[in-house]
Amino acid sequence: MLPSLSEVWGWLPRELLLPLHPMNHSSSCLSAPSAAWPASGALSPGMELVSKLLSALSGLRVAPRRSKSSAGRWGVLRPSFQVQSGLLFTLFRISTWPPGQLSCISFPPKEEKRLQQMVDCLPCILILGQDCSVKCQLLNLLLGVQVLPTNKLGGENCKLRRLRFTYGTQTRVSLALPDRYELVHTLAAHQGTWETVPEEDLEAREDSEDAARVLAELEVTMRHALLQEVDIVVAPCQGLRPTVDVLSDLVNDFLPVITYALHKDELSERDEQELQEIRKYFSFPIFFFKVPKLGSEIIDSSTERMESERSPLHRQLTDLGYLSSSLCNCGAPGQDTKAQSMLVEQSEKLRHLNTFSHQVLQTRLVDAAKALNLVHCRCLDIFINQAFDMQRDLQITPKRLEYTRKKENELYESLMNIANRKQEEMKDMIVETLNTMKEELLDDAANMEFKDVIVPENGEPVGTREIKCCIRQIQELIISRLNQAVANKLISSVDYLRESFVGTLERCLQSLEKSQDVSVHITSNYLKQILNAAYHVEVTFHSGSSVTRMLWEQIKQIIQRITWVSPPAITLEWKRKVAQEAIESLSASKLAKSICSQFRTRLNSSHEAFAASLRQLEAGHSGRLEKTEDLWLKVRKDHAPRLARLSLESRSLQDVLLHRKPKLGQELGRGQYGVVYLCDSWGGHFPCALKSVVPPDEKHWNDLALEFHYMRSLPKHERLVDLHGSVIDYSYGGGSSIAVLLIMERLHRDLYTGLKAGLALETRLQIALDVVEGIRFLHSQGLVHRDVKLKNVLLDKQNRAKITDLGFCKPEAMMSGSIVGTPIHMAPELFTGKYDNSVDVYAFGILFWYICSGSVKLPEAFERCASKDHLWNNVRRGARPERLPVFDEECWQLMEACWDGDPSQRPLLGIVQPMLQGIMDRLCKSHSERPNRGLDDST
Repeated sequence: MLPSLSEVWGWLPRELLLPLHPMNHSSSCLSAPSAAWPASGALSPGMELVSKLLSALSGLRVAPRRSKSSAGRWGVLRPSFQVQSGLLFTLFRISTWPPGQLSCISFPPKEEKRLQQMVDCLPCILILGQDCSVKCQLLNLLLGVQVLPTNKLGGENCKLRRLRFTYGTQTRVSLALPDRYELVHTLAAHQGTWETVPEEDLEAREDSEDAARVLAELEVTMRHALLQEVDIVVAPCQGLRPTVDVLSDLVNDFLPVITYALHKDELSERDEQELQEIRKYFSFPIFFFKVPKLGSEIIDSSTERMESERSPLHRQLTDLGYLSSSLCNCGAPGQDTKAQSMLVEQSEKLRHLNTFSHQVLQTRLVDAAKALNLVHCRCLDIFINQAFDMQRDLQITPKRLEYTRKKENELYESLMNIANRKQEEMKDMIVETLNTMKEELLDDAANMEFKDVIVPENGEPVGTREIKCCIRQIQELIISRLNQAVANKLISSVDYLRESFVGTLERCLQSLEKSQDVSVHITSNYLKQILNAAYHVEVTFHSGSSVTRMLWEQIKQIIQRITWVSPPAITLEWKRKVAQEAIESLSASKLAKSICSQFRTRLNSSHEAFAASLRQLEAGHSGRLEKTEDLWLKVRKDHAPRLARLSLESRSLQDVLLHRKPKLGQELGRGQYGVVYLCDSWGGHFPCALKSVVPPDEKHWNDLALEFHYMRSLPKHERLVDLHGSVIDYSYGGGSSIAVLLIMERLHRDLYTGLKAGLALETRLQIALDVVEGIRFLHSQGLVHRDVKLKNVLLDKQNRAKITDLGFCKPEAMMSGSIVGTPIHMAPELFTGKYDNSVDVYAFGILFWYICSGSVKLPEAFERCASKDHLWNNVRRGARPERLPVFDEECWQLMEACWDGDPSQRPLLGIVQPMLQGIMDRLCKSHSERPNRGLDDST
């Protein structure tokens, strides 16, 4: 259990928390315990008043100083930040995350550094000023005692070192380096008793041989109530170290509250330059305070200039960008919750430092809560999107595998049919090709130049070896040319199958292999090669592969039977004769039979290899899908709910800081898990309705956190009730339980109450249209409401409807199949655990029955049921509301279509909406002309 708000900020100064807690602002808050103050240093009456006003900063208690290891426990921030870090470690171990999304689920370095500072660092008051003397005066005012000398410091030769005041049970002075190493050095303060820190200990001597002594800060430990909560740092002289460098060092270890002490009526040129440098590099607001002259009493502000009159200091600071013209002269802030710089020129108004400190620390805490919430929401959105992807993968992969198997079978059967029935066509095609190309082939053979054969020019006979080589080259020419021609015609006969089968198969295989590892990729690639070899006929024929040679082997055998009586002379006539005899000896029927036989053999082999490889691919996907489903369950039931709760806590922290805890009004209604109260105003919204929910267990916590995330993530829509914010009340029931307060838009009444009071026909139909519009919007955002009913439809004063209570609303990918909703409005498939957004269409059909009836009376089929189980059983068996005499035929048909038992037969809401609009136009026109016909106006 997270700590209560009082525990979260218990270490902060109590006055800083007054705006956050309904505490009694009694005068006792302004008195400081004397035991916490040094005994020495009597104050003037004026200083005593200032010290009492400032005692609010002391926290009114004396407690042991916390160690650095436990410093800065910003309650909600620390556990949220630590849990976030643990979740990020888990996320980086999930291998399915796309690389581009890993950067989205981590903290940007700048945000992480700032959050770490918020968690680990203590607040600190930094005192800057026009000179060292006025800085020391302000320090004395804050502590209420004369700790530092003021009359000897200042001037051009002042070398005030950095001073740090911290809490301790004994007063002690020491020198320490910036890295917290203490220097062993004898100081003047060590020589005896002192009321103010000796001047020689405050100044750094540049002529010192030890450079460390010049850079060292003087640390003063005191038993003081204010120092229990904050350290106070006095900046060194600018000549010793620039203010920007001091701030740069300080922000790494502290949460600075910056004050700037003034004692002149105007800023000098050096002061303006210093402030410009600070504003250039830092965005911190500054508390400007004009310190009264030494020895003067506090002057009542009524004797000063009128507040409306701007001082020269105010004008200068406004020109520098520190002050706004909307602020009064004393620096009192307006309505902006972000910390703004202040100028206080009346000494008795030093108490405004309290308000300023609260705003500075609150702004830092709000910024940290915002940064956390942004990462929470970003990660949660990625989880939900990933859940959608995983759910789609689980659904679509088996369908892709089945589709691939089915399409390959269709392709196989189509090609086998071609091979079986087209042998005669191939025979005719070969004869036609030979007749068409015969003369061309003979001419090519006659003009052929032989390779590696020397042909005598005088026509003398050549040897047997040369004759055989020439015949073989003529054979190769004929085979090559016939191969190309026949292949082109064969391709055209199956070309129409290429895109419709092979292209689709390849695309499907590519999608299947994307989610596989390297080893499975090899199998998938081999599978694609088989497809290319088996079905891309043009590749097989054009490549001159071994298959081509097998197909045309008989051609070579026929040609080789040609015999010669004696070696002839190689002439044009001889070459034409050889080609002529080779062509005439070819058998078209045998060639066609050989082609078809080879085609069938190759096709069967490829089909079997394809089926085996597909089974192997399917087995690989089966194992992967099991892991995906396990991961999907973790995302749905573990990671996303945990992040959603963190998001709810960080956003609630932000809301309570900005707008405080809302005040509960009268009770408006009560549900199963919460109570709805009236809330007059909150966060600039009025009136409001406050839903107080006490989650009984972890599951309901998760559902509530996810509901909050979905509601906050949705764009504003006029058909959905607005959610203004949330606050977690850790003190609910006396601290025995935790309540989540959801502050929402308040409407006039719900539809149940409206129907009981009586609504006109046109009004009721307009409400039906509004509900459909709201549900359509939810579906467009990927959400399913799952609990559409009369009491979850709210009406404004104009009787326009808005959907509320997204407690059961979830994205389809995040639904676990749990049975939720109101029994009367629950679709039959809800009981199976497998359903989609069509359950909202069913629920609307039941809601539309009530709207058309104009009454809240239960349908007879439901009224007869003695229990929920009886009702559920009847609904599963097909029980539906009866048709009433007042129902219009088109309305009744729309109801029946919406509550159809088959989810796939229910109409889409994009179809329902125009149908409703048409019904409304027709019935309202008919009703105005014939008021006694059609639906009753009210019941």
